[in-house]
Amino acid sequence: MFVRELALRDYRSWEHVELELQPEPTIFVGRNGFGKTNLLESLFYVATLRSHRVSSDAPLVRSGASAARIGATVQNDGRELSVELTVVEKGANKATVNTAPVRRTREILGILRTVLFAPEDLALVRGEPGERRRFLDEIVVQLRPIAAGARADYDRVLRQRSALLKTAGAAIRRSSAEADSVMSTLDVWDGQLAQFGAEVTAERLSVVRQLNPLVAQAYSSIAPHSRPAQIAYRSAAGPDVDQSPGGDESIAGIREVLAQRLTEVRGKEIDRGLCLIGPHRDDLLLNLGEEPAKGFASHGESWSLALALRLACVDLLRADGVEPVIMLDDVFAELDAARRSKLAEFTASAEQLLLTAAVGEDIPAALRGRRIAVGVTEEDGRRRSQIIGDERAEQ
Repeated sequence: MFVRELALRDYRSWEHVELELQPEPTIFVGRNGFGKTNLLESLFYVATLRSHRVSSDAPLVRSGASAARIGATVQNDGRELSVELTVVEKGANKATVNTAPVRRTREILGILRTVLFAPEDLALVRGEPGERRRFLDEIVVQLRPIAAGARADYDRVLRQRSALLKTAGAAIRRSSAEADSVMSTLDVWDGQLAQFGAEVTAERLSVVRQLNPLVAQAYSSIAPHSRPAQIAYRSAAGPDVDQSPGGDESIAGIREVLAQRLTEVRGKEIDRGLCLIGPHRDDLLLNLGEEPAKGFASHGESWSLALALRLACVDLLRADGVEPVIMLDDVFAELDAARRSKLAEFTASAEQLLLTAAVGEDIPAALRGRRIAVGVTEEDGRRRSQIIGDERAEQ
């Protein structure tokens, strides 16, 4: 799999750019803040419908524009598909595949599969649970695009149920009639939350089961003298969910556990006005030996574990029969010589490798390839990224 063409319009710092790419290493070089990462981010968005840097779409739209557009032509095993995404600050985004509109943007998931290594990956180890939940959901939708539907349904129900919980306490105190109405409505939302939550959780558990041995193997190759690494799922609903094997066969059992736990904590939820049970409260545990990596791992161990998580994702996608596009966003500047060497060795065999670097010399010699220089111009106080050099074009 590789991206043959990338076209952006009004995407972050890029007013307009069109790039023809090949299945080879391509290095985007330029100073920090010049827009290199935006190129990789746009492709990651096509693959996951999310940015790896921000939680909303608004920052993706260039200042002064009404929408951002991402176009990507992807070749996979002789088949070519062209995707165009229109991203708006608020409201529903739109997408086409080979110029034909699709009903939902999530229908483009699976056309491009990619693994992105970025400096933000350190937050997978040291950050909050939300970072690790997002990591799991990103790899889930690349392995099984249909899972995005369950996640969207869960998020919708969670918003509705959370809004009800915020007003439930006051309503219950006003009258018994309002209390009955609140409880009846909560029963409906509980059933839907348990169902969609079970579907989301089952997919995550399946991925964790597959990733665990791959993470352990990748970590031992990067840090052979460190403690063994392992990952595990931790559900807010308790160990009955954690011990589930995951996958479609586990949905019914997980749904029953979630429904029971929602009933048990309903009083607490009404008192606090919060939804306390569900995959939005779960976490991915990262352990080194017998200790959690967060708070106990050194800086070097944390980086090794973050790299191991991404390397395991590459192996998992390859095992699924697809060679993902690998993107390295200025990560070599963050790594010591040994970790640089390991990452370069692992990614050198990628069908397509896209890299960014503020300093070209940070890229190991084994990954030298086409080099595209990125610069900026400034007009009316606004920066605009542009391509200012291409080694192949100049030869």
